Amino acid sequence: MRTGVIAKKVGMTRLFQADGRHVPVTVLQLDGLQVIGRREMDRDGYTAVQLGAGTAKAKNVAKPQRAAFGKVEVEPKVRVAEFRVAEDALLDVGALISADHFVPGQFVDVAGVTQGKGFAGAMKRWGFGGLRATHGVSVSHRSHGSTGNRQDPGRVFKNKKMAGHMGARNRTQQNLEVVRTDPIRGLLFIKGSVPGHKGAWLTVSDAIKLPRNESAPYPAGVIDTKAKVDEAELPAAGLVDDAAVHEIPALPSDEEVAAIAAEQEAGAAAEAEAQADAAEGAVQEAQSDEAKPEGEGNADESKEG
Repeated sequence: MRTGVIAKKVGMTRLFQADGRHVPVTVLQLDGLQVIGRREMDRDGYTAVQLGAGTAKAKNVAKPQRAAFGKVEVEPKVRVAEFRVAEDALLDVGALISADHFVPGQFVDVAGVTQGKGFAGAMKRWGFGGLRATHGVSVSHRSHGSTGNRQDPGRVFKNKKMAGHMGARNRTQQNLEVVRTDPIRGLLFIKGSVPGHKGAWLTVSDAIKLPRNESAPYPAGVIDTKAKVDEAELPAAGLVDDAAVHEIPALPSDEEVAAIAAEQEAGAAAEAEAQADAAEGAVQEAQSDEAKPEGEGNADESKEG
């Protein structure tokens, strides 16, 4: 079990694949992500890694927290989170975690606080259909209607879907795919949407319901300050990494396209011929009706009588 990361939501954009398909992605940034503490079994009773992200001004940090950051010789952080890890996945205090902690094609779980919508009505909050929009309703078209029963039970049940505060809840989006990483700028490109507004802090960890990608570094993707990243090895800007490109059905060959076109033309010709035959039969029937004597129909009717 590896540690997760703390990331800041930058916004949404799209990347392209070589065949021209575009992939909507959310951009997350690892801003000064650093190990600021360890929890060990013999001392704390469990194993975990404490991470800090962002850079906070000393005047905005409480005195006990300033003392804790100074003890481990780490700059004050804006956001702190703790992740449970295996004993062999503990990291040294002060280590910087890179965006290469995740690899393209890997699935992750992203947790955060959803956007707050304030006080919302029942139609917006729960998708109610509302009352009639015409006769019989007086200025209450968007109300939620009755909420209780009769004298028994004489109250409104708990968890009744009514108007109230919407959004601003802790939510976890599971099984999102990482389609690209940028270790130079510390960016993660994740396919799809994640909770929170722009600038919100999120936690990203390995998908709990899926096996970890074999290419993911263990115990973590730590930045080597002495080594330099070769930009030539990174994929071209704006493109999805090859490891995250999925197979697409092969296009039909020229022979298959010609056969399909011939089959469609034959079907159209047969349909046109059937319509022409039907029209000709209708004309012949009309002509035969006109050629009958006027008294023939009356004679037949008298015989039947």
